[in-house]
Amino acid sequence: MSTKTRIYTSPSAFPNPQRLRLFLHEKGITDAFEEVIYDMAPKGEQRGWRHLKMNPWGETPTLELPDGSYLSESSAIVRYLDAHHEGRRITGETPLAQGLDAMWDNRVWVQILYRLTTLFHVSHRGLGPKLELTSNPQWGEHCRKEALAHAALVDRHLAEGREWLLGGEHPTFADITLCTAIAFSKFGPVATPLDERFEQLDGFWQRWKSRDSFRKAYADGGGLEELAQLTP
Repeated sequence: MSTKTRIYTSPSAFPNPQRLRLFLHEKGITDAFEEVIYDMAPKGEQRGWRHLKMNPWGETPTLELPDGSYLSESSAIVRYLDAHHEGRRITGETPLAQGLDAMWDNRVWVQILYRLTTLFHVSHRGLGPKLELTSNPQWGEHCRKEALAHAALVDRHLAEGREWLLGGEHPTFADITLCTAIAFSKFGPVATPLDERFEQLDGFWQRWKSRDSFRKAYADGGGLEELAQLTP
């Protein structure tokens, strides 16, 4: 029987599980965890009563804590694990860096990645009736436009000579969220590849693709043909 801490999660094509998975590889602590992978579609296992007892929101990922309680929401799990384990602080080494990382992570998550996931869910019924409860293609197109408008602002920020959002030598969690947003923008019905539309985001995406943590996190291809040939 495994003695590793369990993370209840989903395949890497789903953005929030992938944010956490990429963090674990960047932090170098994947060996401490066991991933319990749910069948998201069509079974919708994360909405079953067993998972709802752990996380009433029925979302992934969910982290099982040593005392038997549970922590959910990707950014909350990341900030807990970052402080709990030794190594480079992915969420920022100083209070200012932590504040800036939270600021940029919130901007990218709310204004870009969440818009793209909303576009996917309201424009696409492929995950089945257990997940896709609303069809509203017009709202999906609005979300696409909003995501592109905010991606342009991030592209402009990177154009000032930054490789990563905070301007440091290494990526932070906000960069992980932006990387995941770019990956999801290329996925199936979303079909709004940010790296093809913005020069700086393309360079940012290429930097991530060259990192060992990225190759390991997307070892299954993440549902993208572009990543299927990557070797960890």
